[in-house]
Amino acid sequence: MADAAEPKKGITPEQQQELDEVFARARKALAIIETYDQARVDRLCQAVAWAVANKQTFTRLVDMGIEESGLGDAVSRMGKRMKIRGVLRDALRQKSVGIIEELPEKGIVKYGKPVGIIACIVPTTNPDLTPAGNAIYGIKARNCVIFSPHPRSKKTSFETVRLMREALEREGAPADILQCLTRVNIPMSQALMARADLIIATGGQPMVRAAYSSGTPAYGVGAGNSTMIIDETANIEEAARNTRLSKTSDFGSGCSADGNLIIEASIFDRLLAQLQAEGGYLASEQEKAALRRVMWDDEAHRTSDTVAIAPQQLAKAAGFTIPADRKFIIVHGDGIGKAHPFSGEKLTTLLAVYKYQGFDQALDMMRGIYEVGGKGHSCGIYSFDQDHIHRLAMAAPVSRIMVRQPQSKANAGAFNNGMPMTSSLGCGTWGGNVVSENVHLKHYLNTTWVSVPIKEDKPSDEELFGPFYDPALEAEVETITT
Repeated sequence: MADAAEPKKGITPEQQQELDEVFARARKALAIIETYDQARVDRLCQAVAWAVANKQTFTRLVDMGIEESGLGDAVSRMGKRMKIRGVLRDALRQKSVGIIEELPEKGIVKYGKPVGIIACIVPTTNPDLTPAGNAIYGIKARNCVIFSPHPRSKKTSFETVRLMREALEREGAPADILQCLTRVNIPMSQALMARADLIIATGGQPMVRAAYSSGTPAYGVGAGNSTMIIDETANIEEAARNTRLSKTSDFGSGCSADGNLIIEASIFDRLLAQLQAEGGYLASEQEKAALRRVMWDDEAHRTSDTVAIAPQQLAKAAGFTIPADRKFIIVHGDGIGKAHPFSGEKLTTLLAVYKYQGFDQALDMMRGIYEVGGKGHSCGIYSFDQDHIHRLAMAAPVSRIMVRQPQSKANAGAFNNGMPMTSSLGCGTWGGNVVSENVHLKHYLNTTWVSVPIKEDKPSDEELFGPFYDPALEAEVETITT
């Protein structure tokens, strides 16, 4: 990409000057980090991670982010510093400089190369985690990263990046390996994306679509609508506990937070009781109607005022009160489809429950929910029936399925599963994304494949074409001349 660009429509001269300056500094820093060896970049990854993931600092960043944005829960958000540790673990265990993989049987050697300058779009719900995770993977791949924070939490993101820049300087590396825009708005983010070499877009769907239309290669994420099937073999206590953990994490702000439970009829009442024992509040029909009015407009578009708030605040916004010890609100699903907004993504401390009879119906209900929204993202199952697990895996139009795990804790990687640690969840073509996996180190790298000759691997025509092969059609034919 060129260092200079024509002024973009919608940005001010001051914004244009900031863009020019950050790209000029990034190019200089890129020329330096590209020369670093594996040990050097690994040490830098450790330095920037510790600068923000130590408990004292992360506590301050969490409090700052919640105060600035008005979104989220300080207690559960603190757990996200473990995600930074997970990203660091995955990064340190992989090669990114020089030879990163060898396949001698194929005569292939792969070399890792930087992609260049990455534009990272930061969501308001993760103003600290997203910069930290992307900084680790970006540095590991010897890239420079320019962050575009969400205006609602830009001070928190700027402080996070400032701390990591200081860590780089202490290690004798250019601070400008990481930079954060200060004059942020939508046109500024669009101008950043148009000039970068790669985009990592984590945020709302309008911003992700803007990333894909920028003309720059981009990794985006799809909308979530996480749904769990709970069958008759499930451990009811485990399912209810994990649901509470997933639903209440950062007040349900994550796209992986459980939104819908599809429960087998024979265990429905027991599970509903256990959810209430875990802190759920079962809304009455009148309260459910009030929640619908406050959470969605007349065209079933979700309102922003109810996102990532405590259940007491959510109830108050709807005009009723719930006890102070309740951790989330439960509503009986009143149908599945576009006309039934409770079957869509909620992004707050509200959970919809549905009853099914027969696993075929559970799969049909699951499919219906993903037609409402969230296709490509994730679903899960509480079951010890391997056939049920297999059938869900075959049927679900999603990129990841969690078995007996809280989705908001597990989808993006956990220390007790093998999912790559990340804060960006690709949703495949179902969700309008180019990848259907967790965005991690390999997506921050260019790769050069070096190929040497190997013993010929050429199957016979009989092997290749099987029953369609007709040797008569391969017989020599005379050349016809006129």
